[in-house]
Amino acid sequence: MENKLFVSLSPHVHSEDTVKRNMHGVLIALIPAFFVSLVVFGIGALIVMVTSVVSCLFFEWAIGKYIMKSKTTTIGDCSAIITGVLLAFNLPSNLPIWIIILGALFAIGVAKMPFGGLGCNPVNPALAGRVFLLISFPVQMTSWPVVGQITSYADATTAATPLAIMKGVINGTSGVSLNQLPSAWNLFIGTNAGSIGEISAAALLLGLIFMLWKKIITWHIPVSILATVFVFTGIMHLVNPVEYARPLIQLLSGGLMLGAIFMATDYVTSPMNKKGMLIYGFFIGVLTVVIRLFGSYPEGMSFAILIMNCFTPLINIYCKPKRFGEVAKKK
Repeated sequence: MENKLFVSLSPHVHSEDTVKRNMHGVLIALIPAFFVSLVVFGIGALIVMVTSVVSCLFFEWAIGKYIMKSKTTTIGDCSAIITGVLLAFNLPSNLPIWIIILGALFAIGVAKMPFGGLGCNPVNPALAGRVFLLISFPVQMTSWPVVGQITSYADATTAATPLAIMKGVINGTSGVSLNQLPSAWNLFIGTNAGSIGEISAAALLLGLIFMLWKKIITWHIPVSILATVFVFTGIMHLVNPVEYARPLIQLLSGGLMLGAIFMATDYVTSPMNKKGMLIYGFFIGVLTVVIRLFGSYPEGMSFAILIMNCFTPLINIYCKPKRFGEVAKKK
């Protein structure tokens, strides 16, 4: 009798979720932050976004077709669009176009496609592209247009970010004090200098609520990161309130919200189970604060996520669940 029983590899869970469906959900969650960037930075935000997305799509298509000789294109899964959007969100609104293209090439051509594309990349491609640009072009990557005084895409008038002010206080820069920091409300709604996608905590939190509602992500990574940063910086503020800013200001400043909500939660480069996610988030929070307070760079979120991306395989091994039916070893 013919054997009609075919057993496939696990997992055997049926779900309506697909890669494209989840990517679409993330894109929807990013809309509020993009809208705020358009209002605050104007045409500059649009130019950076379009350049980054188109470049990422082109490089993924070209590398797949002409270098990897693939018969099918992978740009349809929308992962290249997500990479382009997140890369743009980590850039100033006046960054020269050719630098944006280089960042997209590094993100797709170095951090993603050589490892096999989506699902195989060891680190977040957008963050890899951002850090590459930060190290290669530090002046251009840290020249932030003054909000409300932007007259053209290549606006030369720049302002210090809240994190730069905090770093100046820590370093003992003359004439710099925590009193120059914007209010928590201004940081929450987004009226300060910074990358185009990081300035409004309110817009980013709306995206978080949407993704939690749609079950695109779980709360474990973003909450563990934010809670760790809040506690750590709160302790430092109690020790020295003149030198270290309040924890709420730390949470609302820089790329912390953007990284915790949209970058650290990347499916491919984050742990698979809840325990691993909490460990992962905790160490991202610790590394971010250590770099912010004691390192050379004002911001540490990108470096912290990339470092913990590399530790994700070890975390998965440590938190690997027991096999079904396995008996615990006696001590």
